[in-house]
Amino acid sequence: MGAAIGRFGYNLRMRQHAPTRLAFGTALFVAQHAGAQIPPLPEGNTGIASHYPGDLGIGSDGAVIFFDDFEGYTDPSGLPANWTAGVYWYVTLTTEPANVYAGRQALELKIPQQTAEVGSGVNRKVSPELDLLFLRWYAKIETNFDKIGSSHNGGGISSHYEDANGNATPGVPADGTNKYLITYECWRGDAATASPGQLNIYIYWPLQRSQWGDHIFPDGTIMPNTSQLGDFGPDFVARPMVIPDLGRWYAYEVMLQANTPGSSDGRVAMWLDGALIGDFPNMRLRDVPELTIDRFGISFHSNPGPDVTSRKWVDNVVAATSYIGPMLASPGGADSGSPPPPDGGPASNADPTPPQSADGSATPGSDAAGGPNLDAGALVSNGCACSTSMGKGYDAVALAVLFALLAFGNRRRRLSESK
Repeated sequence: MGAAIGRFGYNLRMRQHAPTRLAFGTALFVAQHAGAQIPPLPEGNTGIASHYPGDLGIGSDGAVIFFDDFEGYTDPSGLPANWTAGVYWYVTLTTEPANVYAGRQALELKIPQQTAEVGSGVNRKVSPELDLLFLRWYAKIETNFDKIGSSHNGGGISSHYEDANGNATPGVPADGTNKYLITYECWRGDAATASPGQLNIYIYWPLQRSQWGDHIFPDGTIMPNTSQLGDFGPDFVARPMVIPDLGRWYAYEVMLQANTPGSSDGRVAMWLDGALIGDFPNMRLRDVPELTIDRFGISFHSNPGPDVTSRKWVDNVVAATSYIGPMLASPGGADSGSPPPPDGGPASNADPTPPQSADGSATPGSDAAGGPNLDAGALVSNGCACSTSMGKGYDAVALAVLFALLAFGNRRRRLSESK
């Protein structure tokens, strides 16, 4: 069991489970894997980045549609040439070594101390439009970030989420014919949850439960109405909640595979430092073939309320049509003043503390954020038909049973709370 948990590098906080729950978890594992139809997703250093140490030359790969390491700009005014869908509010560049992951320069997004909703971000158009996209970026959020409630603080992918004038359309539900959007981000519903909150997929899709979009968590919980788990088919595997640490660099990657119109064969997945932490198959995102991926980006958004100015740093953004994976260190570390280690982990100047995992449920409620440019900088994902296997020496059965137990315990607790 310990080896299986260690594979993800997370400190899982487990509850005591009765023998009946163990039996149920074993049965659930068998049921989930019997006759599974979807292909497994890759993990670790098995993607595009494994062929380009330090990301040097990765932009020339045939599967890569975009790469930006932020090294070629003399000032922020040059960003719109590459970020063709908009550069929004409080965006700059930094050369502070502690806030650069690789090389000598990184992107800096800021949420100022403010009394109005504000969003900072960069976005790029996708042309030609696609049905499948992967987005990987490195990011670190400042340690003073202390936001409860709406905060779109990750990266994402969308299809026609903007209107004819280029304005985002928050509060307009997706209906299968107008748009869809996903962002890989953190949600923090109360002060008891550590900042920046639990990693999840924020989504506008035809099955959304809220006017303002839903949050889908790795264990299958959907917010609002967390007592009703999402239906992602028999192949879905519940995974633990994960809270990343503030002040630490991570490799985030998200995938969106648009479904075939008329079928629920879409897929959304998310990785953290190369570990698959959420996989949602059997999804319906569109009913018409015209809804293809046309935009992706990185965002740092908040409703009113921060007592201090907070920053987020971004480096080495890659968008591609297949799994990318974490960066490998270049020979001799020539590409960076503080090159990342060979395992794709945080740079040498980053906090080595592993990410935090939590089994707490998401706070019910709706995301009513809807200010100007909302979500404009948080749009990316992709789908993959690559195969992989768990490394030797890992207890796959124990890990799967652990995930099933966590999901079952969460579900019983939420059902009890909803009565």
